Amino acid sequence: MENYQKKAVKSGVISLIGPPNVGKSTLLNCLLGQKISIVSPKPQTTRNRIPGILNGPDYQIVILDTPGIHKANSPLNLEMVKIAFDSLSEVDIIIFMIDVTFPLPTKIPDAADYLEKAGRPVILLINKVDLIPKERLLPIFKAYEKLYPFQAMIPIAALHGDGADILLETILPLLPSGPPLYPIDIPTDATERFIVAEMIREKIFLLTSQEIPYSTAVTVDRFKENEATNRITIHATIFIERNSQKGILIGKGGSMLKKIGIRARKDIEKLLGAKVNLKLWVKVQKEWTRDIRFLKELGF
Repeated sequence: MENYQKKAVKSGVISLIGPPNVGKSTLLNCLLGQKISIVSPKPQTTRNRIPGILNGPDYQIVILDTPGIHKANSPLNLEMVKIAFDSLSEVDIIIFMIDVTFPLPTKIPDAADYLEKAGRPVILLINKVDLIPKERLLPIFKAYEKLYPFQAMIPIAALHGDGADILLETILPLLPSGPPLYPIDIPTDATERFIVAEMIREKIFLLTSQEIPYSTAVTVDRFKENEATNRITIHATIFIERNSQKGILIGKGGSMLKKIGIRARKDIEKLLGAKVNLKLWVKVQKEWTRDIRFLKELGF
């Protein structure tokens, strides 16, 4: 490993940016071959910047999954959009990702402005192309040709991995040469606590509806390993904004909270490679999405 760390390889940082729910997190997980970033059918699932580290025999690519760019009103959503834009100044390449439900640039206001200001090579990815006939792709390509001088425009189906090889072939020549930025045996520099909290939040997005997913935040309060039994006990708190949401999230007789815990535990055990005892609590933190102090406590 030491020799590899000193060896000059293609090494750089890429930002995945674009509207909500176009498949950025799905693509990151596909490229890494494992689940690092949470995924749900609901928009704005990703709230923070999540780095994935893709290693090959002669390259290391750090890929930043970012929150979707959208019209933001609350302090939480404004911070999410800021995180996405801030990532552009830190990277070597930008992947601007849309899907076939965003066929026209007019649906993405100011896109050309922030790409131009970044001053980095930009690759356009058009995702979910398996959902439409091939002849419908050409007008989309032509529309985006007028938006910005993209380095390349690539159709993909991230859920199935189609087009990922072409994307990699396009990226590598654009990366600088240098030593790897991270050890080659880690898929992310996000902490285990952060990923565990995200996995719990993913189950809330998948199992609840209306405003509940957007009104919840998760913190891991305790993470205790027992090496003798290869078992980890995790205590986590789910914050919601109003008392009326607490009963919905817990469910009748605790049924919803139990369902969230069971599904989250399976993913967490796979991540940690150990048996997990997951204990969840629900706490009201009034209007936390608008509370700047609390957002800072959450790591924004």
